[in-house]
Amino acid sequence: MKTETFSYIPPFTDEQTAKQIEYFLKKNWIVGIEYSPQPDPALAFWNWWKLPMFGQHTAEETLAEIEACKKANPGNYIRITAYDSVRQGQVMSFVVHKP
Repeated sequence: MKTETFSYIPPFTDEQTAKQIEYFLKKNWIVGIEYSPQPDPALAFWNWWKLPMFGQHTAEETLAEIEACKKANPGNYIRITAYDSVRQGQVMSFVVHKP
């Protein structure tokens, strides 16, 4: 099932995911982590892993939280989302883990 733009290319490595997160941070976007047992395209709202990461400064912080989410929610899809406080909305998201 194709769930988002990047699903048409091979899965990102941790290094490639970190580069995407660094891009989010350079744009001053707020990163959030979400998870769901089923990635139905009609399912707009996934479960939040904690709150969005306000005040985050490094990609490593997000990667550590993604790993913690994987351990706490085995068998779930995990995606990261980026929110722009100026536009007041989500500007990008992609799946970082598929069970």
